[in-house]
Amino acid sequence: MKKGFIAILAAVALLATSCGMGMGNTGYGYGTGTGYGTGTSGVLGNVLGSILGNVLLGGYGFDASSLAGNWSYNGASAAFTNQQALTKAGGVNAANTLIQSLAPNFQAAGITKKNTSFRFGADNTFAAQVNGIPFSGTYTFNKANGEIALKSAAQTLKGNVMKTNNGIALMFDANQMSTLLQKVGKVNNATAVNAVKQLAKSQDGARVGFELTK
Repeated sequence: MKKGFIAILAAVALLATSCGMGMGNTGYGYGTGTGYGTGTSGVLGNVLGSILGNVLLGGYGFDASSLAGNWSYNGASAAFTNQQALTKAGGVNAANTLIQSLAPNFQAAGITKKNTSFRFGADNTFAAQVNGIPFSGTYTFNKANGEIALKSAAQTLKGNVMKTNNGIALMFDANQMSTLLQKVGKVNNATAVNAVKQLAKSQDGARVGFELTK
């Protein structure tokens, strides 16, 4: 009962501040049909499941066929590894706060729709560019928990993929995100990269990254 109460408070807070959220460049929104259970029923239960399913990392039926295709950077994204971490951070709006702080730092780092993209093949190969710097290799994806590993000749990056209102979100912890920006993308704005890293570290269980659209 307590968990359901927390979920309702989080949803009400979000509805009060962002009614009908489908905001561009957010890592979550309504209507994704993740099926995350909250112990409620009817319309409110569906809304809660949709909200929480988009800020809590997990598979939620997202499979490799949904991942395949060409994706371009659309904005910042954030999520939490579990409901305990989300609650500790302050609820659903904590993810939105992270996103709003991440966006200008990605912009300062030079990340744009034109220079940052990912192509995932059905044969488990990927080709990407971050800040205009290309890298490629193979990937593995676990649909049970949304975990992804991108293996190139230089390194392996481990993160998570989840659905969003606009497409998908590719997210990492602080160290992996820093590696993606600095070592892969050769971003030379150390201040912006460090800000992104600190934001990822600011909340236990937070993951940050890119929302991608086709």
